[in-house]
Amino acid sequence: MELRSVLWVVALGLVLLEAAAEGGCLQLGRCCNGREAACHSTGWRPDRSHGTCYCDQACMHTLDCCHDYQLACPAVSCKVTEWSFWSGCAEQCKNTYRVRQRYITQEPRNGGKPCPPLEERAGCVEYHSDEDTMCRQSLVPALITTGGYGKARRKRDVFIESEAPAYCVEFKVKSLTQHCLLENRPHTRWMQYLREGFTVCVECQPPALNSKFQRCYGDGSEAERNQILQWHAIGNPQCRGTWKWIRQIESCSCPSVHSFLFI
Repeated sequence: MELRSVLWVVALGLVLLEAAAEGGCLQLGRCCNGREAACHSTGWRPDRSHGTCYCDQACMHTLDCCHDYQLACPAVSCKVTEWSFWSGCAEQCKNTYRVRQRYITQEPRNGGKPCPPLEERAGCVEYHSDEDTMCRQSLVPALITTGGYGKARRKRDVFIESEAPAYCVEFKVKSLTQHCLLENRPHTRWMQYLREGFTVCVECQPPALNSKFQRCYGDGSEAERNQILQWHAIGNPQCRGTWKWIRQIESCSCPSVHSFLFI
């Protein structure tokens, strides 16, 4: 029995001696980021040669890691939290951006996957200030559609009589993209009648008419008289342009092909 114990101790000692002779990262007790010349030991390398080997992150690319690198220095990938809620607009009454963020809970180590982007931005416009007042209309592009849509909407909306009264705004078209002139689909053919230099009428009626402020967004009511304003056509995001405010009247008097509607 005593002989067996002695043999076991001797065998264990041989194993430990062999492990010590092999050296490696476990013996060094270090795992280093990047390439660090001092982060080395003596032991077996992947090419089965014995000598100086490394325990730094770069050794995976230079193929000179110690034999036990992956055991002693396992790769740990970055971990992050879920996205936060979107913030408010960075600035009020301007075409600006909003932000959402996430945070690192685990830094990457030993060649693990790097951290993904921690911030995202998206376009943003707030139409009201902190004082709950409407932003200047000149900052908001007008969204328009054909005037015929307004006639159809009146037929469907039985509550239209109880809403705030509609009004009309005349504009002179200053510029537009070629995409407006090329439209030939049945529901967007009206865009062909938007022409540079023409006077157009745009009606503001519910539900586009804001019941609190009694305005339609983008109607130019607060713009300086010579200020160039923007408009976008609904149905083709590439059909857009600029115009100049002329006047506001009770009802539109333009020809039907030059009559449009705020959305």
